Amino acid sequence: MYRVQDEVSLLRASLEGETEAWGEIVVRYKEAVFGLCLGFLRNRADAEDITHDTFIRAYENLRRYRLEKRFSTWIFTIASNLCRNRLRHRRYHPVISPSDPVSGGLDPAAVVAQEDRWTRVREGLDVLPYGYRAPLILRYYNDLSYREIAEVLSLPEGTVKTRIHRGKVMLKQAIEKDGVIHYERG
Repeated sequence: MYRVQDEVSLLRASLEGETEAWGEIVVRYKEAVFGLCLGFLRNRADAEDITHDTFIRAYENLRRYRLEKRFSTWIFTIASNLCRNRLRHRRYHPVISPSDPVSGGLDPAAVVAQEDRWTRVREGLDVLPYGYRAPLILRYYNDLSYREIAEVLSLPEGTVKTRIHRGKVMLKQAIEKDGVIHYERG
């Protein structure tokens, strides 16, 4: 029933207490929010927790959301802030845990073919400082505009553009330095 409705109608229905409408919003955004969280936190369990917390926080604060704004920017801002809090908590409360391999539930043959490349790109992203990693993830994994990234990260748009440019340069250097991915030239 709700699949054909536009986002604003779903949000209005959610504000009126229709839980099915909110469920549809969650279905539409859960993968994107999880991907954002996984990109920031690099830990599947933490990303799942923060994704869940993001939707709880969004629902609790839905009355503060302005319907004329893009919902994706608002939900990504909530997720980004929660990720920053988790990273800050980790810094002061380190925990030793086994690494969590990430799989996207793709065809096994495709996973095998792409896993090495994606692992190496993630390794390259891991060495970037958060200030450069976050804009790259928002831009290339979540397809946000510079303006939207600026809103999510509370930065001027010019700073976002600079960080994305510098982040790409840093990522390329990290990948080439470690031999992570060899680019064919010519």
